[in-house]
This record gives sequence, structure tokens and C-alpha cells, in this order.
Amino acid sequence: MPAGRAAGEASRLRSIVGGSVGNLIEWYDWYTYAAFAIYFAPSFFPASNSTLQLMNTAAIFAVGFLMRPIGGWVMGRYADRHGRKAALTMSVLLMCLGSLIIAVTPTYDSIGIAAPASLLFARLLQGFSVGGEYGTSATYMSEIATAGRRGFYSGILYVTLIMGQLLALAVLMVLQFFVLDAHELETWGWRIPFAIGAVAAVAALYLRRNLEETEAYRSKDKNAAAGAGQLSMLLKHPKEVAIVVGLTVGGTLFFYTFTTYMQKFLVNTVGLSKGESTLVSAASLFVFMLLQPPMGALSDRVGRRPILIAFGVLALFSTVPLLSALSRADDAWTAFYLIMIALAISSLYSSISAVVKAELFPVEIRALGVGLPYSITVSVFGGSAESIALWCKHIGHETWFYWYVTACVLCSLLVYLFMREPQRESRL
Repeated sequence: MPAGRAAGEASRLRSIVGGSVGNLIEWYDWYTYAAFAIYFAPSFFPASNSTLQLMNTAAIFAVGFLMRPIGGWVMGRYADRHGRKAALTMSVLLMCLGSLIIAVTPTYDSIGIAAPASLLFARLLQGFSVGGEYGTSATYMSEIATAGRRGFYSGILYVTLIMGQLLALAVLMVLQFFVLDAHELETWGWRIPFAIGAVAAVAALYLRRNLEETEAYRSKDKNAAAGAGQLSMLLKHPKEVAIVVGLTVGGTLFFYTFTTYMQKFLVNTVGLSKGESTLVSAASLFVFMLLQPPMGALSDRVGRRPILIAFGVLALFSTVPLLSALSRADDAWTAFYLIMIALAISSLYSSISAVVKAELFPVEIRALGVGLPYSITVSVFGGSAESIALWCKHIGHETWFYWYVTACVLCSLLVYLFMREPQRESRL
């Protein structure tokens, strides 16, 4: 390989590592809140009612979720106007600050109402940060990758997202089983994972400060640069915005159903213990993570649209049978195999969702175009998935949720069928 080309590949690899590690830390910090909520809730709210403590903690989690569209809008605009590198650095800095605030905030008994107020502020920062992270990192990874490997690197982006969730679970299990007892975790040990997240974010901040800006951003047209990141510019591409929303609806709901909601489903419906549920979820997520790069690489060979159509068809006809079979599963192994079938289908969407969105928009509004409609759709459909599922179960019609997921997948499948091949029509 010529020296110049070798240097270029080395620089690209450093950029991909820097972007990926930062993404991992962002999602670790995001999921740590949910993983440790049961332990830190008593520290931030009055001790009179443990259920009320958890409800208040969950409400703050939901508010953080609602901040994601705002983060997608503001950080997407910032990335299109000031560069991908600047936005990625700002994103991880905000996440670091949010984790640090949670780690050091005194308890409710010490500072009263200021404790939950600080928790709320920290979670707003984290929601804003992670909302901006997806659009910017998806844009950066798509632009920095070579034309024939964008699908593969899009898969790596989802690897780091899932790895962040697994890392949060791993820290929880290590502290639970090997380091601290329940009392220590509840009184002070819950601060450890947030401190780890803050320190790790500092390391990610260093990596991102040394990222190479993408050639696509550096060489964008001067006339286009004047309107970069403006919402009015994005509104000139209503079809592309609609495609992002349409292809995300079914994909994200299917993903959240068999990942985030699945732990509660395995306990409440299947009847597994909490320990079995955690192990099944962690093991299936690990295998799901490994599937992302190969599925992305497959799309580089056969195109994005055939992969998306395959997801839509398989998810459409398997959602109800898989969830019905899961509800009757007799043991953890059966549950694991059924979930893995679902997640293998989901990987057809998740592995390439980032690059498909990035390929739709011109460089001057790419980060905003990817981040804002995606964040809104995820907040509406992904954020509500668990609540709708539990409500259907509460009223005695749990299967309604199965059909709701199927209907959303059908909407996305129609988008996949009628959209043009993103790889062939790519604006990257």
C-alpha cells in the first residue's frame, strides 16, 4: 500500500475509534441511570414511600427521554454549522457533566428538594446529549467511511450503543455479586458507576478533541454553508424527513420491544426470575451486538433496500408468533432462542439504519436531517413502547400490543417497498 494511502487509512481508523468509543461512553452513561435507579432512588426522594421514590425516578427518566428531540435539533444544527468534530466533543462533555452531577449530589436528607432538582437537571443534560449524539455520530461515521464500507461502519455504531448497555449491566452485576452488599449499594455504592461514566467521558473527550474533521464537511459548497443546519433548509426536504420517520417507526418499536421491554416481559408474563431475566437479556444483547457489522457489510454488497425489506417482511409475520411463543416459554433457554430469532431479524434494520438516514440528506443539513426526525420518532414510539405494553397487559389484552407492533412494522415496510435504493441515490 502506498505511504499516503496507508497514512489515510490509519487516520480514518483513529477517527472511527474515537467516534465509536465516545458513542459507547454516551450510551453507558444513559443506561446506567436505568440500571441503578432502584438503588439511588432513596437518596434523592423522601423515605416515606419506596414506590413513590421509584415513580419519581422513572418520571425523571422519561423527561430525559423527551429531551432527545431537542438535543437532536440543537446539536444537529451545531454539527452542520460548526463541524461534526465540534458537536461530538460538545455532546460527550455534556454527558460527562450530567454523570458527574449525579455522582456527587448530596442526598435528600442533606439538602432537601435541591437533591431531586439536581437529579432532574443532570438527566436533562444527559437526554439532550444523547439526543444530539445519534445524528452527529451517524453522520460522522457515514462521512468518514469509504464508499464501499459505509454499511459495515454503520453496524459498528450500533455495536457501541449495545455495548454501552451491556457495560452498564456488567458494572451492576460486578458490584452486586462481588464487591458490595445491598445496603452499601443503596447508601453510597450507586455513585461508583456514575463516577466511572464521568471519568470515562473525560477520556472520550480527549479522543474526540483529536478527531479528524470529515472531508464532506470541509469541502461543502460555500453557498450551501450559509444555510447549514437551518430548520427552513430541512423543510425543503419533506420526502426525506418522512422517509426517516417511516423507516424508524417499525424498526425502533421492534427493537425496543425485544430489548428494553423484554426484561419486564420475561418476569411479568413468562414467569422467569429477575436473575434469569437479566442473564437472558444480557446474553441475547451480546449476540445481537456481534451481528451488526456483518449485516452492515452485507448491505454494502446487495444494497440497503433489500435488507430493509427483508426486515420488514420477517418482522411483520413473526412479531405475533414470537411474542405468543415467548409468553408460553417454559424455561430461560427457550426464551433466549426465541429472543435471538427476533434480534437477528432486528439486526437487518439496526445495522444500517444510521447510514440509510445519512445517505438521504445533503451535507449542509445532514446531521440535523438524521438527528431531529429520528429523535422525535424514537421518543414517541420507542419511549412509549413499555407503557403501552404494560397498559395492554393491565387491561387483560396483552396481545393487542403484539398487533400494535405488527401494524407499525407494516407502516415501515411500505416505506421500504416504495423508497429508492439509498446506496444508489446516496448524497454522501
